[in-house]
Amino acid sequence: MSHRRGADGAPARLLTPSRVTVGSVELTVTQLRKDLTKALDAVKAGDEVIVTERGTAIARLGGVESTSLLAQLEADGVLTPPAQSRAVPRLPEAEAAKDALSSLLGRLRR
Repeated sequence: MSHRRGADGAPARLLTPSRVTVGSVELTVTQLRKDLTKALDAVKAGDEVIVTERGTAIARLGGVESTSLLAQLEADGVLTPPAQSRAVPRLPEAEAAKDALSSLLGRLRR
């Protein structure tokens, strides 16, 4: 099996992007429509695909992270987990108000 090579002798990319940066491929909307499967393969391989329209970036295609958003924000130092549980105790007044509301609704339904 022969592999296609570029002018510099390096393996040719499957996509012919309008611009390429490290780990990122930039495609026009027309190129994306033509080569959607190849663009998704590039995303699966770890590249980020930037979609442009008339030279302006309008969308970014990237892989789905397996970590949750909260875990990622904690890892990035954006969020700090609480030092202890902050469960709010139920107040007797709230219980009494709930019972009064239930009672009122029950009488209205009769």
